[in-house]
Amino acid sequence: MGPSDRGSLTASPPRARRPPVDQPAEALDRPASLAGLSEQQAQARLKTDGFNELPRQEHRTPLAIVGEVLREPMLALLLVGGGIYLLLGDVQEALILLAFACASIAITTVQETRTERVLDALRDLTSPRALVIRDGTRRRIPGREVVRGDLIVLGEGDRVPADAVLVQAQDLLADESLLTGEAVAVRKSVATTVPPTARPGGDDLPFVYSGALIVRGSGLAEVHATGAASEIGRIGQSLRMLDTEPPRLRAQMARLTRLCAIGGSAVSALALILYGTLRGGWLDAVLAAITIGMSMLPEEFPVVLTVFMAMGAWRISRARVLTRRAASIETLGSATVLCTDKTGTLTENRMSIVELRPADNATIAPPTPLTALTPQAQALALHGLLASAPQPFDPMETAFHAFARTALPDTQLPSRAGWTLARTYGLRPDLLAVTQAWRPDAAKPACIIAAKGAPEAIAALCHLDDTRRTAIRQALDAMAAQGLRVLGIAKGAYEGEDFPETPHGFTLTFLGLVGIADPLRPSVPAAVRDCRTAGIRIMMITGDYPETARAIARAAGIDAGATVLTGDAIATLSQPDLQQRARTATVCARIMPEQKLRIVQALKADDAIVAMTGDGVNDAPSLKAAHIGIAMGGRGTDVAREAAAIVLLDDDFGSIVTAIRLGRRIYDNLRKAMGFIFAVHVPIAGLALLPLVLGDPIIFAPIHIAFLEMVIDPVCTLAFEAETEEDDIMRRPPRPPSEPLFSPPLIVWSLLQGLLVFILVGGIFMFATLRAMPADELRALTFVSLVLSIVSLILVNRSFSTSLVTAIRRPNATLVWILAMVVAVLAASVLAPPIRGLFRFGPLHWHDLALILAVAATVLIVLETAKIFWRDRLRF
Repeated sequence: MGPSDRGSLTASPPRARRPPVDQPAEALDRPASLAGLSEQQAQARLKTDGFNELPRQEHRTPLAIVGEVLREPMLALLLVGGGIYLLLGDVQEALILLAFACASIAITTVQETRTERVLDALRDLTSPRALVIRDGTRRRIPGREVVRGDLIVLGEGDRVPADAVLVQAQDLLADESLLTGEAVAVRKSVATTVPPTARPGGDDLPFVYSGALIVRGSGLAEVHATGAASEIGRIGQSLRMLDTEPPRLRAQMARLTRLCAIGGSAVSALALILYGTLRGGWLDAVLAAITIGMSMLPEEFPVVLTVFMAMGAWRISRARVLTRRAASIETLGSATVLCTDKTGTLTENRMSIVELRPADNATIAPPTPLTALTPQAQALALHGLLASAPQPFDPMETAFHAFARTALPDTQLPSRAGWTLARTYGLRPDLLAVTQAWRPDAAKPACIIAAKGAPEAIAALCHLDDTRRTAIRQALDAMAAQGLRVLGIAKGAYEGEDFPETPHGFTLTFLGLVGIADPLRPSVPAAVRDCRTAGIRIMMITGDYPETARAIARAAGIDAGATVLTGDAIATLSQPDLQQRARTATVCARIMPEQKLRIVQALKADDAIVAMTGDGVNDAPSLKAAHIGIAMGGRGTDVAREAAAIVLLDDDFGSIVTAIRLGRRIYDNLRKAMGFIFAVHVPIAGLALLPLVLGDPIIFAPIHIAFLEMVIDPVCTLAFEAETEEDDIMRRPPRPPSEPLFSPPLIVWSLLQGLLVFILVGGIFMFATLRAMPADELRALTFVSLVLSIVSLILVNRSFSTSLVTAIRRPNATLVWILAMVVAVLAASVLAPPIRGLFRFGPLHWHDLALILAVAATVLIVLETAKIFWRDRLRF
């Protein structure tokens, strides 16, 4: 059955009024044998099978979140480092380090606690109610108390509480999109024999499934599976067998920190040996080695990672994107494939009328100004409304109501004109159409007849000849090629009180065809363009039909030129063959939940970094298996949100691009901070060892190290984190998955920066030593030159892709405040005698200051020039 008639039977009778709770089942005109379970039987089965609910992840309390944060190895290194400084007596450095650790813990805890609270608000804390028959009496009970064998009463607007088989049904339609991903409701019918079990999504099946929504009709069903044994429960159980993708960046950072710690220890050991050997004072040598070790301890690396991840989660939350696991931010910038569901993700998950084809075959694409609608188009709008339920639950009937309110004057709306519904003819297997008779005046027998349904059924009711049927079929094919759901509309009139037994007794006139679709979200085409420009391949994975999927992909701008990969084809492919097909596939249609998981696994096996969006229960396994699982917060289910790493609060596909953009920005700024940290420690290590080799006074005392840390720590954490994004951030391909954070090109660039500063500042130190400059003046000259050269390094590293002039124009209030404080403290240490004595500095003369400024300017000019010529080679 194609999109032309799939789900096309959408009209429904007026909702039946239900008897009050505890009214005997016989009052429902059902057989007396349908008395349901006894209360004793229900309680016994409840003890045996357990409650009708899915296993849920335990709620993460703030204390539990703090415990998880403290178990992070990077944060543990921070705390251990602070303890070591405290034992060494450097209280100031210890407090600074511990303050950063505590701030990181607080930021992460507050952010993740807020995420849990929002998820709790999204989650329905009360179990949905269920109407069951027990001991022959209707009772409303919590859904979690439904058991196998219960008879459940279903009506429009009810959520099915458990998997069940229908024993009675009247014009029943169910929305099973949570399980299938397909927005269109499916017809249900009663089985004449005991049927085999079937998967959700098919028409005329006798099964209803837990989580489905009844959008039309009524029925009675016997429960055969609850909780984890239900279709929705089996999907939840499969999540337990999947491991969350481990974060790669933390492993890289731990390895880098170990290497730097080894390097710092080697420098300290070398300082100890040189000092003790060349100067003979081994106690002083130990103190000097400890001081140098303090300057080389790589505590900035874990500080930067922890703060960047916590602040990144906060920044992304401002874009209405919740980060359930902060480590997922690191992966956003490297996503190469974005697997997206169609219904509710690319589309608005609401049906709307997008095309009208009146009987004269003129095509009209709403929305059209009211004055421009032809009388034929208005007749289609009116009679489509008249053939729909007065209070619709079905999304397509809701679309007819919404369109009629826009296209018709209020005086023509039945609800405003006081019309009454006199008779409804529901759909039957042999007539896939709904016909309704409306009486404009209760005192007169004249009725307006409206019919809506499958085009071939409407053609039969209108007794059209072969020529007209052929024309309708051609129009139908053209509309179906666009992925539209197509309904035929007819009108008629009837006089009298006695209505015919079937709609064939009316004389009906064919009015035309109506095309209905689930429209794209307005932000989707632009978001898809951004993803394609950024080198991210979009793959749409949907349970819908290929024609509909191809049409949506075309409208969204997704490359649909390749052959659509269907679920039936995937079922016949081995995993290596699927891996080969998945490399080029852009549209996957009629996909079952386990096939979504296979697709994600095939992409991962091909070294792709996979982001997966979804909102239904059927998406949960693939959300958890993907590198980045992105769930919809508004329409998403609890299972999907708990399986995902990221939750979109506004369900907007465009927010995914915002999150990817922020992820790339965070990763870029992280690399800038790492490069700066590595570069700045080269001259510090060199200047710590140079006086020992030359036999000159040591430059660095603990207060100098503390001052340097006051510059380095806030800059590499707060200032670089606040840097705005690069201009080409969404015009470059994703970084290779195997590329380390601290890549060889970045190491080369950092070494070049550090060596340049060491050569220039070390040259000043040696020149001043040869000129026999006093030790305190020598220390002041060298240290101030180093600090201002570090400021030059900060400015150079603000951007990899733009010039210094462009970078300076970018706002960064945090950096301005930090540099202002650095300059103020540095000026006080040189000009104010008490502070100058604390730093053991001598006075500096104007020519000394000129030399210092010349060194800082040289660092800036040389590195900016090198960045221009070597940017492509170093892959910045």
